[in-house]
Amino acid sequence: MSRPTGRGLAGGQLRLLLPAFIPVVLLSLVPLLRGVYLGFTDYSLGSPIRFNGLANYARMLQDLYFWKSFEVGFLWTIVVTAGQVLLGLCLALLLNRRMRFVWLYSTLMLVPWAMPPIIRGIVWRQVYDPDTGILNTLLLRLGLLHESVNWLSSFEYVIPAVIVAGVWGEIPTAAVFLLAGLKSIPDDLYEAARIDGAGKWREFRSITLPMLAPVMAAVVSLSFMWNFNTFGLVWVLTEGGPGGLTRLPMLAAYEEAFRYGYVGYAAAIGNVMVVIISIVLFAYLRVQLKERRT
Repeated sequence: MSRPTGRGLAGGQLRLLLPAFIPVVLLSLVPLLRGVYLGFTDYSLGSPIRFNGLANYARMLQDLYFWKSFEVGFLWTIVVTAGQVLLGLCLALLLNRRMRFVWLYSTLMLVPWAMPPIIRGIVWRQVYDPDTGILNTLLLRLGLLHESVNWLSSFEYVIPAVIVAGVWGEIPTAAVFLLAGLKSIPDDLYEAARIDGAGKWREFRSITLPMLAPVMAAVVSLSFMWNFNTFGLVWVLTEGGPGGLTRLPMLAAYEEAFRYGYVGYAAAIGNVMVVIISIVLFAYLRVQLKERRT
């Protein structure tokens, strides 16, 4: 019996990958390429598609609403990413300790992550409701408020309110990654540090943080990309209001396409977002490659 050649093995593996590869091409790659193409057209709902070169991008440079949405988007992304990484690290450190019912706490931690963004938005709308919301009820009973606050319609409170909802929903993601990183740190390092007289803070600063650095870099990069693309949560909470204060870039693209009908311009906004995310991904991969070579 002849042995299978490498070419035969490669062909067989390719056939096995086709059922997974075809949906990725049809549902991800093709829409992405079509979106890139539409970004260079003046396509509007109900009108033919005509190529207009860089006209959409020239318009973008003068569009104050576009720049405002990106300003809000970067603020949202940086604050939510920092909040979820820091709180996720605290939660991971807590769950990494030897304590009773840690399995129960780990399970409960995943509840926000298991909720789709739309459901999270509905839950937080109930929390922030000015008449029946638990937040106003609790603060009024504690005497911290004298009257109910409409958190999602107030120019003063809407951004912090939306950020809190965003951080809460993404803490489990960071905590799971960081907890896995903590589990991979050898106990021998901590035992040697204790023998040398190091305290908890010195152990954290000299062992935990350096060993977690690659995992934290991955979490920050992935969280930045996910948060910058946020749509469902903020749409359910505020629909970009009040006054465009929470109009993230994805909401801006959605409104341009489906509220105003400027599909080509909306696709151009999406193309800019893809470029920004690609730059972040490229920077992360470059850092990872440098670390592996060293």
